[in-house]
Amino acid sequence: MIETQAWPVEKKRCIIGYLDHSTNNIILDAVLTDIGRQFLARNDGSFSIVKFALGDDEIDYSIIKKFGRTVGKEKIEKNTPVLEALTRGNLGQKYRLVSISNPNLTKLPSLSLTGVSDSTLSLTRSTTAGDISKKVTIEQSVSGGGVLAPELTDASFKVTIDNLFLSIPGLGGPDSINADNIATYIIPADPITNTSNLGALTMTIQAKSVSNSVHTTYKQKGGSVVQKVVEISGMNSGAFTSFKVQIS
Repeated sequence: MIETQAWPVEKKRCIIGYLDHSTNNIILDAVLTDIGRQFLARNDGSFSIVKFALGDDEIDYSIIKKFGRTVGKEKIEKNTPVLEALTRGNLGQKYRLVSISNPNLTKLPSLSLTGVSDSTLSLTRSTTAGDISKKVTIEQSVSGGGVLAPELTDASFKVTIDNLFLSIPGLGGPDSINADNIATYIIPADPITNTSNLGALTMTIQAKSVSNSVHTTYKQKGGSVVQKVVEISGMNSGAFTSFKVQIS
């Protein structure tokens, strides 16, 4: 799948997908996303496609592990279902490909979390009941150590959170909010203080003050908390991690 977009990243304006066809012809299908239509409707020159990205959302790489590189590649090419272009930019191309110039690269970085216990962060809506906000640190790491290639050092991170229950204070609001009320923040990384070129981000996750009726509507069945997921990805490395937030 091919995606064209303009900054910020979440404002995808056009998504191009392949149409399934009985012949060997490759048919491209380009559609404007909802945001793209909004910009085009303005008729003020704000609609501009400035770059594109490639993704592999459809690919199941476990087939390579199961059948080997040669047979697995053939099975992927012949049996992978084709994703058509979507008008909702938040659903298209969740996994972008990364271009790396180093031909000798053998390791990719991952993201680790500090301040989150068992991949879950607990917050409350009232200061009298507990913590309404907590700090979380995301750090790049390389298995076995070593120096990270500079082009994979994350200078910023993309963070997506539920905009109804959560916020990241001190940033002046999210960069974008999609139709599902999921907020996206593009946050600069902390200054690098190590010699391994590993990026890091320290941020505060804060619970919003919502009414008891809203909380009751969204809380887990048979439970007393609302559970949401925070997703973080490195803008250069593409490394991804997530954790749950339970709000009481």
